[in-house]
Amino acid sequence: MENCIFCKIVQGEIPSDKVYEDADVFAFHDIHPAAPVHFMLIPKLHINSLAGVEDKHRDLLGDMMVLIPRLAKEQGCTDGFRTVINTGRVGGQEVYHLHIHVIGGRDRLPVMIPHPR
Repeated sequence: MENCIFCKIVQGEIPSDKVYEDADVFAFHDIHPAAPVHFMLIPKLHINSLAGVEDKHRDLLGDMMVLIPRLAKEQGCTDGFRTVINTGRVGGQEVYHLHIHVIGGRDRLPVMIPHPR
Protein backbone atom coordinates (compact mmCIF):
# COMPACT_ATOMS: atom_id res chain seq x y z
CA MET A 1 0.00 0.00 0.00
CA GLU A 2 1.62 3.21 -1.15
CA ASN A 3 0.33 5.45 1.67
CA CYS A 4 0.79 2.99 4.55
CA ILE A 5 3.30 4.29 7.09
CA PHE A 6 4.18 0.77 8.25
CA CYS A 7 4.80 -0.40 4.67
CA LYS A 8 7.12 2.60 4.28
CA ILE A 9 8.95 1.60 7.48
CA VAL A 10 9.38 -1.96 6.18
CA GLN A 11 10.71 -0.61 2.88
CA GLY A 12 13.19 1.68 4.67
CA GLU A 13 11.52 4.86 3.41
CA ILE A 14 10.80 5.96 6.99
CA PRO A 15 13.44 5.31 9.68
CA SER A 16 12.62 3.14 12.68
CA ASP A 17 14.37 1.71 15.71
CA LYS A 18 14.38 -1.89 14.52
CA VAL A 19 14.04 -4.74 17.00
CA TYR A 20 13.88 -7.63 14.53
CA GLU A 21 13.51 -8.46 10.86
CA ASP A 22 13.21 -11.60 8.78
CA ALA A 23 11.71 -12.34 5.37
CA ASP A 24 8.10 -12.02 6.60
CA VAL A 25 8.10 -9.98 9.81
CA PHE A 26 9.41 -6.64 11.03
CA ALA A 27 9.51 -5.38 14.63
CA PHE A 28 10.34 -1.87 15.80
CA HIS A 29 10.07 0.31 18.89
CA ASP A 30 6.92 2.41 19.25
CA ILE A 31 7.64 6.14 18.91
CA HIS A 32 5.15 6.86 21.72
CA PRO A 33 5.94 4.09 24.23
CA ALA A 34 3.35 3.30 26.89
CA ALA A 35 5.97 1.51 29.04
CA PRO A 36 9.75 1.04 29.20
CA VAL A 37 9.44 -1.79 26.66
CA HIS A 38 7.03 -1.11 23.83
CA PHE A 39 7.58 -2.43 20.36
CA MET A 40 5.35 -3.49 17.51
CA LEU A 41 5.51 -6.61 15.42
CA ILE A 42 4.07 -6.36 11.90
CA PRO A 43 3.83 -8.64 8.92
CA LYS A 44 5.69 -7.31 5.90
CA LEU A 45 2.65 -8.32 3.88
CA HIS A 46 0.09 -5.53 4.07
CA ILE A 47 -3.00 -6.77 5.93
CA ASN A 48 -5.33 -3.92 6.97
CA SER A 49 -6.28 -5.30 10.36
CA LEU A 50 -6.97 -8.46 12.30
CA ALA A 51 -10.46 -8.32 10.78
CA GLY A 52 -8.86 -8.83 7.36
CA VAL A 53 -6.99 -12.00 8.29
CA GLU A 54 -7.79 -15.05 6.17
CA ASP A 55 -6.93 -18.72 6.40
CA LYS A 56 -3.98 -18.14 4.06
CA HIS A 57 -2.36 -15.98 6.79
CA ARG A 58 -2.39 -18.80 9.38
CA ASP A 59 1.33 -19.67 9.16
CA LEU A 60 2.43 -16.03 9.12
CA LEU A 61 0.41 -15.14 12.22
CA GLY A 62 1.50 -18.33 13.97
CA ASP A 63 5.13 -17.45 13.32
CA MET A 64 4.53 -13.95 14.70
CA MET A 65 2.93 -15.30 17.89
CA VAL A 66 5.83 -17.71 18.46
CA LEU A 67 8.33 -14.89 17.94
CA ILE A 68 6.74 -12.49 20.45
CA PRO A 69 7.92 -14.19 23.69
CA ARG A 70 11.49 -14.45 22.39
CA LEU A 71 11.64 -10.79 21.39
CA ALA A 72 9.93 -9.68 24.61
CA LYS A 73 12.54 -11.54 26.66
CA GLU A 74 15.38 -10.10 24.55
CA GLN A 75 13.97 -6.61 25.21
CA GLY A 76 14.00 -7.22 28.99
CA CYS A 77 10.50 -8.55 29.71
CA THR A 78 11.53 -11.48 31.88
CA ASP A 79 8.49 -11.39 34.18
CA GLY A 80 5.64 -10.92 31.72
CA PHE A 81 4.38 -8.56 29.08
CA ARG A 82 1.15 -7.48 27.41
CA THR A 83 0.15 -7.91 23.79
CA VAL A 84 -2.45 -5.68 22.19
CA ILE A 85 -4.02 -5.77 18.74
CA ASN A 86 -6.31 -2.81 18.08
CA THR A 87 -8.80 -3.70 15.35
CA GLY A 88 -10.84 -1.15 13.44
CA ARG A 89 -11.92 2.35 14.38
CA VAL A 90 -13.95 1.29 17.41
CA GLY A 91 -11.07 -0.93 18.54
CA GLY A 92 -8.71 2.05 18.56
CA GLN A 93 -6.73 1.16 15.45
CA GLU A 94 -4.97 4.23 14.05
CA VAL A 95 -2.65 2.69 11.46
CA TYR A 96 -4.41 0.31 9.11
CA HIS A 97 -1.68 -2.30 8.82
CA LEU A 98 -2.01 -5.25 11.20
CA HIS A 99 0.34 -4.75 14.15
CA ILE A 100 0.81 -6.32 17.55
CA HIS A 101 1.94 -4.09 20.41
CA VAL A 102 4.26 -5.81 22.90
CA ILE A 103 4.40 -3.84 26.15
CA GLY A 104 6.31 -4.49 29.38
CA GLY A 105 9.16 -3.50 31.61
CA ARG A 106 7.25 -2.33 34.66
CA ASP A 107 4.91 -3.81 37.24
CA ARG A 108 1.73 -1.92 36.40
CA LEU A 109 1.02 -1.82 32.69
CA PRO A 110 -1.67 0.44 31.26
CA VAL A 111 -4.97 -1.26 30.54
CA MET A 112 -5.30 0.69 27.32
CA ILE A 113 -2.57 2.14 25.17
CA PRO A 114 -2.93 5.92 25.34
CA HIS A 115 -3.41 7.58 21.97
CA PRO A 116 -0.85 10.30 21.25
CA ARG A 117 -2.66 13.51 20.48
